[in-house]
Amino acid sequence: MADNILEMRGITKQFIATRALDNVNFSVKRGSIHALVGENGAGKSTLMKVLSGLWPYGTYEGDIVYEGEVCKFSNIKDSESKGIVIIHQELALVPYMSIGENMFLGNERGRRFAIDWEKTHAEATKYLKMVGLSDSSKTLIKDIGVGKQQLVEIAKALAKNARLMILDEPTSSLNEEDSKALLDMLLEFKKQGMTSIIISHKINEVAYVADDITVLRDGKTIETLTKGVDDFSEDRIIRGMVGREIEDRFPKRSGVKIGEMSLEVRDWSVYHPTYTDKKVVNNVSFNVHAGEVVGFYGLMGAGRTELAMSLFGRSFGTNISGHMSIHGKEVKLHSPRQAIDHGLAYVTEDRKGNGLILTNPISVNTTLANLKGVTKHGVIDRDKELLVAEEYKNKLRTKTPSVTLDVITLSGGNMQKVLLSKWMYANPDILILDEPTRGIDVGAKYEIYCIINDLVAEGKSVIMISSELPEVLGMSDRIYVMNEGSIVGEFTQAEASQEKIMARILAVDNAAKESKKS
Repeated sequence: MADNILEMRGITKQFIATRALDNVNFSVKRGSIHALVGENGAGKSTLMKVLSGLWPYGTYEGDIVYEGEVCKFSNIKDSESKGIVIIHQELALVPYMSIGENMFLGNERGRRFAIDWEKTHAEATKYLKMVGLSDSSKTLIKDIGVGKQQLVEIAKALAKNARLMILDEPTSSLNEEDSKALLDMLLEFKKQGMTSIIISHKINEVAYVADDITVLRDGKTIETLTKGVDDFSEDRIIRGMVGREIEDRFPKRSGVKIGEMSLEVRDWSVYHPTYTDKKVVNNVSFNVHAGEVVGFYGLMGAGRTELAMSLFGRSFGTNISGHMSIHGKEVKLHSPRQAIDHGLAYVTEDRKGNGLILTNPISVNTTLANLKGVTKHGVIDRDKELLVAEEYKNKLRTKTPSVTLDVITLSGGNMQKVLLSKWMYANPDILILDEPTRGIDVGAKYEIYCIINDLVAEGKSVIMISSELPEVLGMSDRIYVMNEGSIVGEFTQAEASQEKIMARILAVDNAAKESKKS
């Protein structure tokens, strides 16, 4: 019999009319990496919130047996005291505090009324070395990238003497190189006896790192697959998640005619709003046509989001220069409202922070970008607002009992559909989609891809920014490659391949290194 560090038995969790977990059984072997997969809304995060005490004992049915002991956690401090530490998808770091301060926030080193800063930074440095981070512990969080912030969260967990580490979508904001490094680190920790639970929608990463994979669907345990015993192929894992075969990850687009140029950008440059001498977009020129999906790919820090936001009414950057034409007419857009009025929409990568008002109903969020459409004599017609939201709920197949519910009640994939509904109702000609499938499952991704195809079939233009190269290759008619703020390559769909795109990025990087040497 396997030596299990954790057994969750018959876990059931009810939210008013929704049963999020239905008699779930979940066991984790000591010193293993166990992946938890399933579609959005399958119950993965809810199960881990039960385990970590975020949903306390008494709010669910069933038992948690950890290290052979039945545990009744009242809060997250209770679980952490046992060595169970959860790292959430949305990183919980304070930007204007140092790495060391963040690592021991709520877990301070020193006496009750006096923090020992020397000990704080010394211990922080020790744990940072364990995760391969050489930055000073006195560096502010805002001054390091997302990849390094993820490492800080892991170091923070280690500082709490974690024996069971839960990672919720740890690579969702990372490029392929940083993702691989993080997964290799988990494998190294496993050699040292650490047990990890990883929640991820990236099936290739799950297959690479996990010893066991448990599949949840509709709040129920479907199966557990074991490496070396069961089929660990991506198709097999996906079949368990969605309950059916997905023959083609990217729906075919047929009969769509590429029309006239809808957007042209020439010699576009942008400087950072805080570090005003740092150029983040460097002399970029590109175009997109009606009925066309144009992909933008680049590694972390390539400048894709900065470019998109600067185009959308200068919502990012300073000292912006260059020319932008919409439907052949040069425009100067100084605010998001002007961009919307000119038929340009930007669907942010940060749906929870910047895209949606989580504590407002789905109906309110759906009409936010086009209040004129539901306003009469300066007053919002709530009945019409509900009708519009219901129409888009049905059109995009958003899973929710009612559009009167707050957005925060939805899964990530359904939140993304509400965000798309918001901009589709504004009826733009050009949509910039920034990481439109980040953190959502394969089934929901397929539905988003179908929506993109429907948009270009209507003659819309779509710019799709993505960190997932297979997604860019599978959905784009043309692809622009960015590196360090510049466009370094352009490929048609027929020309493009993963090897060619990565070779172009590496060639530019190598040329830059040689230039610095000389």
